[in-house]
Amino acid sequence: MANENMTLENLTPDELASLCAETMYESDWAAQALGMNILEVREGYARLSMLVRKDMSNGHAICHGGMIFTLADTAFAYSCNSYNKVTVAAGCNIEFVAPGKLGDTLIAEAKKVSLTGRSGIYDVTISDSSGQAIAHFRGKSRQIKGEIITTETDSDTRTTSEQ
Repeated sequence: MANENMTLENLTPDELASLCAETMYESDWAAQALGMNILEVREGYARLSMLVRKDMSNGHAICHGGMIFTLADTAFAYSCNSYNKVTVAAGCNIEFVAPGKLGDTLIAEAKKVSLTGRSGIYDVTISDSSGQAIAHFRGKSRQIKGEIITTETDSDTRTTSEQ
């Protein structure tokens, strides 16, 4: 952590969420390879962006749906892992309502709808740079064993966990 005197207990929920996102992003090779940027993370919330490149477009010269899905899924991941509990997708679906265009910057905004016990529901809206929604994604999450950021007594700063 940046400040050695800082402990997880001293962080606000939003500061913890931001630190979890920074920690995850360091090894999120998919998000990095696709040029995703974290714009904002708070407890139960994440907003990411991604520029639609030529290698992300399909045979119709629009953004491949899989790329839009990946952006939505990544925003979902950062929002549901904002509590410092390792959380994975249990299921999700997406509805495409407009095309993403080459050269446009897409924004995915993920919000917690419900978190009961270890199960959550999150909605993600993917918009183009004008603010028009191009897709709606709903993800179901499940917290599993482990933390994103371990306590100071642990030797490693990131845990790996098994379901």
